[in-house]
Amino acid sequence: MADVLNPEQTESTPLNTELETPTLEAATEYAEPSIETTHNPEAISAESPSVETTHPVAVASEPLDEEADLNSMEDFAAVLESFDREQAAEAAAQAFDDSHVVSGTVIKLTDKHVVVDVGMKSEGLIPIEQVLDHAGQPKLNAGDAVEVVIEREEAEGGYVLSYEKAQRHRVWDAIEKAANEKSIITGTVLGRVKGGLTVDIGIKAFLPGSQLEVRPVRNLDAYIGQQIEIRVIKLNKKRGNVVVSRKEILEEEQTQKRSKTLEHLEEGSVLTGTVKNLTDYGAFVDLGGIDGLLHITDMSWGRLTHPRDLVNVADEIQVKVLKFDKDKQRVSLGFKQLTPDPWLDAVERYPIGARVRGRVLSVTDYGAFVELEQGIEGLVHVSEMTWSKRMKHPSKLVKPGDEVETVILAVNPNDRRISLGMKQLLENPWEHLTERYPAGTNVEGRVRNLTDFGAFIEIEDGIDGLVHVSNLSWTKRVKHPSEVLKKGEKVKAVVLGVEPENRRLSLGIKQLQPDVWETFFAQHRVGDVVKGKVLRSAQFGSFVEIAEGVEGLCHVSEATDNHGTPVKLEAGQEHEFKIIKMNADEKKVGLSLRAVGEEASRAEVESYKQPVSSSTTTLGDLMNWKREQ
Repeated sequence: MADVLNPEQTESTPLNTELETPTLEAATEYAEPSIETTHNPEAISAESPSVETTHPVAVASEPLDEEADLNSMEDFAAVLESFDREQAAEAAAQAFDDSHVVSGTVIKLTDKHVVVDVGMKSEGLIPIEQVLDHAGQPKLNAGDAVEVVIEREEAEGGYVLSYEKAQRHRVWDAIEKAANEKSIITGTVLGRVKGGLTVDIGIKAFLPGSQLEVRPVRNLDAYIGQQIEIRVIKLNKKRGNVVVSRKEILEEEQTQKRSKTLEHLEEGSVLTGTVKNLTDYGAFVDLGGIDGLLHITDMSWGRLTHPRDLVNVADEIQVKVLKFDKDKQRVSLGFKQLTPDPWLDAVERYPIGARVRGRVLSVTDYGAFVELEQGIEGLVHVSEMTWSKRMKHPSKLVKPGDEVETVILAVNPNDRRISLGMKQLLENPWEHLTERYPAGTNVEGRVRNLTDFGAFIEIEDGIDGLVHVSNLSWTKRVKHPSEVLKKGEKVKAVVLGVEPENRRLSLGIKQLQPDVWETFFAQHRVGDVVKGKVLRSAQFGSFVEIAEGVEGLCHVSEATDNHGTPVKLEAGQEHEFKIIKMNADEKKVGLSLRAVGEEASRAEVESYKQPVSSSTTTLGDLMNWKREQ
């Protein structure tokens, strides 16, 4: 037992007071003939490490009897027992000294402890968390030799051991030296604690989160298990606390790199850097102790939605210095400037009318952007996607990522724009429309849309014709097409005209019936008396229906009787009118109520003259006849 606690003590045979109790004769062999020690067992020193000096027995001047022999043996056994107790106490006191490291052997591992044999009356226990690595696995196995510090003895038996304290004693001198010399040491990150990380440098050291990197770190867990270079910045041997820093080393390295980089950093120079961080507006590139901003607009001649589309963190890339502010140490970088601008010869490479293939980048309400090559993209306007007018949104035809074939319509390198077309790859239905639908052809279609000025009727896919509101009826005054047509209704119409270059098709519905005006003008002349019905009146006259769908105007000056008295024409009244004007081009007919009265008077005169045609009629006779009438 003493050997384990104190290796320098020479090995001696343990005493057994029961089996090897020395006889009186044996005791007298080691006793000196001193009268001063006779019958004085208290004079024996239990603290003496030598058996020879711890077993003196008094030599009697007279022969000893049997009772005296027994008393002497009992006193000697008591002395040995006291010696054993004092030796155990001394060993325990030495073992519980925190500065004393003892060796032991691992017996087994449990969920909570490592059981170690340290050569004492009971095994010792090391808390399992003291021997776990960064992955949570024990660093010791059964049978391994281990150095520990005995902290205390438990009341129920066994000893509490410390693996960490033993490690601290073993490596403390090296740690103190590294702290004094500010030298760099290597450690393994074990885990995360409040405010930072724990690092294994032979013992557990504390690495504050603020001392991990030059810039704040959000994810400390990513460093667990990594080997890092650190420097001891604070230690307390009494408490066993060690604080380390990685930031100091990085700042020194960064300062050295910055000085070297600034020697050859100038606008226009091409450097190699490492992508440190990505943002929505660009990437920060480490040029060697100094960071530069690579803006998203300077990454590619084409369009990027995010910098990650081109680079990732830790990528090593070449960049060109665009601007450098020495005072503020701000560097603006460019990546696309390392390659020629593709727009410089875009006119030669993309002639008008050429067919090109590209990838759809994005789709908007007004069209789709197509990438022809990196840095060159064109717009297919919604009007250039299809000949049909029925397409509601470009997404009905294409979606991002689609490979499409297009035709170059226009190139503007100054504005970096290319106009593309897709419908030009299809047959234009308007080119031969005149041949298929000459004027006067009867067609049938569905009403697609109604507007204030007319109705659009689709006669085939992509071909819509317009029926103007004036061509809906011969007889009705139509104010809105909805009075005659409904959306979705299937109707018949007549082709009035085709303009392929303007993509216009004029249709008429009333032309399916004979023109009542043409019929009326063909059957009537000025001077004819017609019967009409008053429709409505105005200050200047009254409108009279003189045939179905045909209206004439009786001016107020013509609405009198044969005596010149004004006649009030009210809606619904029927009268005879005389046609006094006709204009076929303007479809206008002038009517007169007064002229009908005058015509009747002349007819009456003629009827009076006929019976007395053989005799002479005087003016007086006519006047008398008139009075009678």
